[in-house]
Amino acid sequence: MSVVKYIVTLCLITWFAFIVLMPKAALYYKLEEQLHMQDIALNEEVIEEGLFTLELKNVRVYVKGIPLAHIQEVTIFTLLFYSSIEVKGLEMDDSLKNMVPKETEAALLRHFVWDPFSLSVEALGSFGALQGNIDLKERNVYLDFNESKHIQMLKPKLQKSEKGWVYETSF
Repeated sequence: MSVVKYIVTLCLITWFAFIVLMPKAALYYKLEEQLHMQDIALNEEVIEEGLFTLELKNVRVYVKGIPLAHIQEVTIFTLLFYSSIEVKGLEMDDSLKNMVPKETEAALLRHFVWDPFSLSVEALGSFGALQGNIDLKERNVYLDFNESKHIQMLKPKLQKSEKGWVYETSF
């Protein structure tokens, strides 16, 4: 029995050390480099590393040099078997106000290792609330606007369902 305890303890210590010592900022810079190849630039004022998190504050998003959005705070959290990205205070540029909602108070994307090809999505903003799923294997996006408000600009892209409005697309 002591061998089992030793192995379990060693695995837990290795997992914890891997998470804590992971170069989170360096991984973020690598992501930023990959996005730059797609003409997407992220400019942030502050990057803070925590034990399990990486926080970005006052992020500006540019696509081909054109300002697209401002994000107050992004928190990336990982335990390896569970990861999440929480976005707070997403404000789109005024030039996009006829295509997408202007403000999103909070958005949360979650990924679980036991469902590797799926991301769950939750958001709350000027459009109301939404829940959805992104299937990376089938390349589908399904978003359910269950508390819809101020979505006139999105209605041509949405379908009516018994619960509310639904957005479905593939990529």
